[in-house]
Amino acid sequence: MTHNKYFLFFTLMFAGGCIKAQSLLDELNKSYDGAPEYEIAIFKSSRISIGHSTETLKKGVLEIGARSRFWNIPDKESQSFVADKMNTRFSLEYGINDRLTFGTGITTLDGIFDTFLKYKIVRQQKKGFPFGITFFQNGAYQSKKPSIGDIHASGAFEDKLAFTSQLLVSKKVTPQFSVQVSPTFIHRASSVFEEDPSNHFALGIGGRYKIGGHVSIVSEYYNVFNSIKSRDTYNAFSLGVNWELSDVMLQFQMTNTRSVEENAFITQTSNNFNTRDGNFVFGFTGIFVLHLHNCLK
Repeated sequence: MTHNKYFLFFTLMFAGGCIKAQSLLDELNKSYDGAPEYEIAIFKSSRISIGHSTETLKKGVLEIGARSRFWNIPDKESQSFVADKMNTRFSLEYGINDRLTFGTGITTLDGIFDTFLKYKIVRQQKKGFPFGITFFQNGAYQSKKPSIGDIHASGAFEDKLAFTSQLLVSKKVTPQFSVQVSPTFIHRASSVFEEDPSNHFALGIGGRYKIGGHVSIVSEYYNVFNSIKSRDTYNAFSLGVNWELSDVMLQFQMTNTRSVEENAFITQTSNNFNTRDGNFVFGFTGIFVLHLHNCLK
C-alpha cells in the first residue's frame, strides 16, 4: 500500500504541474494576434509504431484495434503456420472530447489487462507554441505468469499491478516529417529480486516520415536508464510502415519486443534487435475507427 500512496502522490503532483503548465501556455498564446492556427496530423494514429503518440481521438470517435506480434522459437522441431508464437492486444479507445481519450485492452500472451487516460495539454501552433504536449497515464494488471520470467513478488492482486506515466512531446518539423520524445516513469508494485528496481525511468524517441499520400515510415526507440538486473533485457526498437485507408489504419513493424503493453515492452524486452536466434519479431496492427457522434445524430 505504501508504493500505491507514493504513486498516487506522484500522479497528483504531475497532473497539477500539467494544469499549471497549460495555464501558462494559454497566457503565452494570448500574446499572438488573431486566432491561432494549429498543426494537424502530426501523427496519423494514436501510436507511432509500438508506443503512444501525442494524438488523441476526436470527441465521439471509437477506435477498435488488434495489435499483434509474431516470432519463432530457435531449434523448434515442428514449426507452426507463419510463426511459433504470437501475442495480441485487443483494445477499445474512445474520445471523451477532443483532448481526452480513454482506452482499455487485454493482451493474450501474459494476460495483461490495462486501461489508460490520455490528455492533450497543448497543440502545436503554426505561429506560436512550437510543440504538441500530451500526458499519458495507464494502469496494468498481469493475470498470468510472464512468459519471460516472473517479476512479481507474490500472487497477490496488488503485487501484479504496474503504472506507466509519460509526457509526450512532439513537433511537426515539415509537412512530411514529425518527431517525438517521451520521458517515461514506470512503477511496478513488487519485484521478486531485491536488485530489481520497482521504479524505472526511460526515454522514448520516435519519428514519422510521409513518403506518399497514405504511407509513412515510422520508427521508435526506448532507452531504459535503470533496467531489470536479475536477467538480461534490451531496449525496445521498431521500424515499420503505416498505411492509412480511410477509417482503417494498418501498421507493419520489424521489432525486438514481443509485448504490447507499455510496462511490459519498455522494461521487459528479452531479446536484441536482429534476425538470429529468434530475436526478430514481426508486428501487425489493424485499427478500425467508428464515428459514433455521426451515428447518434
